[in-house]
Amino acid sequence: MKITVVGTGYVGLVTGACLAEMGNHVLCMDLDARKIDMLNTGGIPIHEPGLEEVVQRNAAAKRLEFTTDVDRAVAHGTLQFIAVGTPPDEDGSADLQYVVAAARAIGERMTDYKVVIDKSTVPVGTADKVRAAIDAALAARGVKCEYAVVSNPEFLKEGAAVADFMRPDRVVIGAEDERAVLLMRSLYAPYVRNRDRVLVMDIRSAEFTKYAANAMLATRISFMNELSRVAEAVGADIELVRQGIGSDPRIGTQFLYAGAGYGGSCFPKDVKALIRSASEAGHELELLGAVESVNERQKQLLADKIVARYGKDLSGKRFALWGLAFKPGTDDMREAPSRVLIDRLTSLGAEVVAYDPVAADEARRAMPDQEGLSYADSANAALEGADALVIVTEWKEFRSPDFDAIRNTLKEPLVFDGRNLFEPALMEELGIEYHGIGRGKA
Repeated sequence: MKITVVGTGYVGLVTGACLAEMGNHVLCMDLDARKIDMLNTGGIPIHEPGLEEVVQRNAAAKRLEFTTDVDRAVAHGTLQFIAVGTPPDEDGSADLQYVVAAARAIGERMTDYKVVIDKSTVPVGTADKVRAAIDAALAARGVKCEYAVVSNPEFLKEGAAVADFMRPDRVVIGAEDERAVLLMRSLYAPYVRNRDRVLVMDIRSAEFTKYAANAMLATRISFMNELSRVAEAVGADIELVRQGIGSDPRIGTQFLYAGAGYGGSCFPKDVKALIRSASEAGHELELLGAVESVNERQKQLLADKIVARYGKDLSGKRFALWGLAFKPGTDDMREAPSRVLIDRLTSLGAEVVAYDPVAADEARRAMPDQEGLSYADSANAALEGADALVIVTEWKEFRSPDFDAIRNTLKEPLVFDGRNLFEPALMEELGIEYHGIGRGKA
């Protein structure tokens, strides 16, 4: 198939590359000339394991191309994926200006049947706005042209997006046009050969499904974070509790890890947008309001523990910080718990020396003028001259560190672990003072 993907951000680039991998001819369009130039010269604007190889392989085979030419992009694909950003407005609602602009551009140029596919995460009712924009553009041209609007939300995990796209656990298609449904089923057939995972539903249900999925996952995280505080107060170990409840198949093991709070481009934005959408529909989502407030409080927990240990004046203190990205496998710094922690520690007079195997450059862009923050080239280098170690992101290389180096390099052997990577009993045996999340110190 000939496919156009509008937007070469995280969702658009993964979608375009993985569709080309199955033999489709994909043209990715973005108005950001710098990004397109980077892609056309073999670069990748985001960090995502395995993506660079897929992009380069398919670009070399001429199945994947990049352009800033809107006319060419609209003419190219029967399937037009809209994968542009939907940043939150001040009121928490999703900003749809880029989605509507992309739809309008298609309507201003289309000359034959198109399937316009919302791939961006958008609130219920967005397909109506896309349709209205296309209709208005066609009417202004005095042209009648058949088209269909489809909702096809993405369910990609940062750090595993290529695998998620190539081996999806479900493909949600919201459509009312039979021709569009057949084209979408044909497009995804190579990805679901061993079992049909395609779920066809009405458009509004498809739009709602994406928000509901992310809200559920965020709820599980905040639930465990809330329980971790109680576990610590009563002397229970939240890690053992996690194993105990996760073994129940009705609950499962995913997203039950207590930690320093969730971040990234999806959960915070989507929870806010769903709360706003519900409010506009006359419903207050009290549960999700609590999920959000618990998460904001949890992002302060590591700093609270440090203040409880050292006092409110951290002048002269230096902390080694392992992990900047909001999760391992990505360089995404959006809503990252590390940013909250760094702001708090430096505001109290501390110095922070941070190390992240991937996200340091992105962190420099995200926090260009952060006083008291510097960067180390390795995990052990960050320890030099530090009073304590603080772990914020659970990168694999942090799971089995050189404990002798930690104990001997820090001014005193002290670790604040925001991801519960280590066992308290082991740390005690090693002579390292250890503060985890909900690890049972009553």
